[in-house]
Amino acid sequence: MLILNESLLCVRMKRVSKHRFWDDSEREVTNIQISEVMEENYGLYVWPGSIVLAEYIWQHRTLFRGAQVLELGAGTALPGILAAKLGAHVTLTDLENNSEVFENMARNCEENQVGCKILSLTWGSWDQNMLNLNPDVVLGADVLYNSSDFDDLFATVAFLLQKNPAAVFITAYEPRSAHRSIEFLMAKWKLQCIKLVDAHEILPQAKLLSVSTSVEIAEIKSL
Repeated sequence: MLILNESLLCVRMKRVSKHRFWDDSEREVTNIQISEVMEENYGLYVWPGSIVLAEYIWQHRTLFRGAQVLELGAGTALPGILAAKLGAHVTLTDLENNSEVFENMARNCEENQVGCKILSLTWGSWDQNMLNLNPDVVLGADVLYNSSDFDDLFATVAFLLQKNPAAVFITAYEPRSAHRSIEFLMAKWKLQCIKLVDAHEILPQAKLLSVSTSVEIAEIKSL
């Protein structure tokens, strides 16, 4: 009986979330389905920043058509999959040794009929995967979470933006304390914020009810 209960619990923790993007006239609509597992593994469920970043991508969709796009810490990959749906050439990445996240990521790509490249990528590690990347747009949703990762994340972003001076890093994050301010990190890695937008400025009313409005979007470029 105990084994049966545990099995039922695992089934209940899985779900498919549906994400809809539309213009004011609703003549242009894109639907995405994301498989999630509601447990403590950060990469297996959709974070609020992913929803806000995806909406930002949708509202700036002309930027993504034909672009080389890299998503860092992609997890369930909602922003990257949307970018692919809009015509971008997308590479999805997450930390290595996380097979369940990569399997779920691949499943989400298949379910949404997009052909994204999937790579393991460790921030601050200069392996061949890193050296081969040359994106026009770097995406990161809720990647500013563990302060111990901040330096490696910004070192990675700085490297990618310096390779392509026209490239931009677009990140959605939730300011959690003064010690996690990105201003210090941008100065350290010779980066500049060119645009800062609050979630409530871009989210449709229907989405405001389910997403924290403290999420911010920052566009960052190399100095």
